[in-house]
Amino acid sequence: MNASPTAPESAADTDISSSASSAPTRPVNFLRAVLALGVGGFAIGTGEFVIMGLLPEVARDISVTIPQAGHVISAYALGVVIGAPVLAVLAAGWRRRALLIALMAIFAAGNFASAMAPGYMSLNLLRFATGLPHGTYFGVAALVAATLAPPGRRARAVGLVMLGLTGATLVGVPIAAWLGQSFGWRAAFVFVGVIALVAVALLRRDIPDLAAPAGASPWRELGALKRKQVWFTLGIGAIGFGGMFSVFSYIKPTLIEVAGLPLGGVPFVLALFGLGMVTGNLVGSRLADKSLMRTIGGLLVYAALVLAMFTFAAHNVYTAAFNVFLIGTTVAIGPALQIRLMDVAGDAQTLAAALNHSAFNMANALGAWLGGVAIAAGLGWTSTGWVGALLALAGIGIFGWAVMSARAGNRQGGRLEAT
Repeated sequence: MNASPTAPESAADTDISSSASSAPTRPVNFLRAVLALGVGGFAIGTGEFVIMGLLPEVARDISVTIPQAGHVISAYALGVVIGAPVLAVLAAGWRRRALLIALMAIFAAGNFASAMAPGYMSLNLLRFATGLPHGTYFGVAALVAATLAPPGRRARAVGLVMLGLTGATLVGVPIAAWLGQSFGWRAAFVFVGVIALVAVALLRRDIPDLAAPAGASPWRELGALKRKQVWFTLGIGAIGFGGMFSVFSYIKPTLIEVAGLPLGGVPFVLALFGLGMVTGNLVGSRLADKSLMRTIGGLLVYAALVLAMFTFAAHNVYTAAFNVFLIGTTVAIGPALQIRLMDVAGDAQTLAAALNHSAFNMANALGAWLGGVAIAAGLGWTSTGWVGALLALAGIGIFGWAVMSARAGNRQGGRLEAT
């Protein structure tokens, strides 16, 4: 494996199997365990994204405008951003299986309650509450998957868990959207709640009863926030990954107004985006297992090129569709950043791993906002591609800063991190 520099504060970069939790006390079927974790991710991904295609139905039912109905998306994202660090710290000492089951049960209850929300305010509050377990679930699931993974396959194990999230955009969201359009938007949330209950059953059956790391405590988890490399990695996710959302948030009007795509063709192109996410997740996790830091840097450069290309490709239906697929593949950086956070967090991995998903939701908000600013400024629908490329370039800058900081630390007596 290649050696990459890391900051001296990451001296606790020990094997995940020893630092994340205790070893399982009984034989574990790795594939069944990862499947259980992935079904939970599938439920969360479906619940997060399906609402975007049902805003007109929601707005009509609760008597608000479509932009007001869109606030429920922001409420969920805010729940993710806040819930990830808070729950990760408060539940630092919980046994891993019990914590995963509790988080998924909260998510299930939130979706069932959302389906019964009587109005605008209650729906926003319930979507906020439903988003709270999102980041902590994925953070803990990634740690458990890495603990159970065969040697040299940590990133691929995390990628398989994330496959549930990316796969939801390809399978779960279309099914839930069809249910919502056929039987009312509330049926979509009931569907998500049922999937979450299935995940609870699978987690109980297939996840070993792993203990939290020895000495785990809220104060020790907060120690992750003292590590510069943790902040660098979160910055790469929050800024460098925002480009995908700057384009995707406005993909429907761009395809129709610029590429001339018929309305009926939009679901096909969105399916290509989902396929790109699945492909990127699988490929990116394999690359990360071979060379973590090179994968992160290379994928940021790739994202900048693909996003800049959209400005030109968007003028033709076929090139636009292919470019949307490529933009979906930029999610490949997700497993790599997740593993990087585990490696630099020392003995505060639960908080760091959960914060990865707070960073991604901040990327969602930042990318969508900046893309909207560019469009509102009269720069055109395709300007979101340039916005995305600039965000990726900013991510490259943060990555370079992180590498230089790590090398400086090594010269002062640190050590090289094997990646």
